[in-house]
Amino acid sequence: ITIYIIMQGNLSEVNDGKGIVFFSDFLYSRGKNRRDVMRVMAVDYGDAHTGVAISDPTGLLAGTVTTIHSRKAEVVLEELAKLVKEYQVEELVMGFPRNMDGTEGPRAQLYREFAARLEECTGMAVVLWDERRTTVDAHRILFEAGKNAKKRKKTVDAVAASLILEGYLTFQRQKNR
Repeated sequence: ITIYIIMQGNLSEVNDGKGIVFFSDFLYSRGKNRRDVMRVMAVDYGDAHTGVAISDPTGLLAGTVTTIHSRKAEVVLEELAKLVKEYQVEELVMGFPRNMDGTEGPRAQLYREFAARLEECTGMAVVLWDERRTTVDAHRILFEAGKNAKKRKKTVDAVAASLILEGYLTFQRQKNR
């Protein structure tokens, strides 16, 4: 099997001789009115656990997920900055607490302050994204996948971050049509 892909602007031929081709980072054109290819990172900030989801290199799909287990904001900021650098993230999105009626939740100011610190730490603007129902939906997804309460607790924040990222990426695609 031979596949032609564009890698970092150059046309490449990939042939492994076995009929199976693996590649990690690829770029392709998505239309002239679309934004450039970029990685986006979503953060579901929490008191003890912070979920993180990072898009694929095309900025189309939610990809890498992890959870930072720390109650210290400084530790969380340091870990987020490492991930931004490691994955060459170009855009940051952070879940923002809103009540079901759309008003800001009681923790809104805490999240604004953390977002400002994250911006200062990474040098990147942080988009605050409505996170209503993401944790509830994450619990439901994990429950339906057969995860018990103990296993859900370990991964729910990362799944919530994936939902935040998925919502943001969908919004960006629709906006750029």
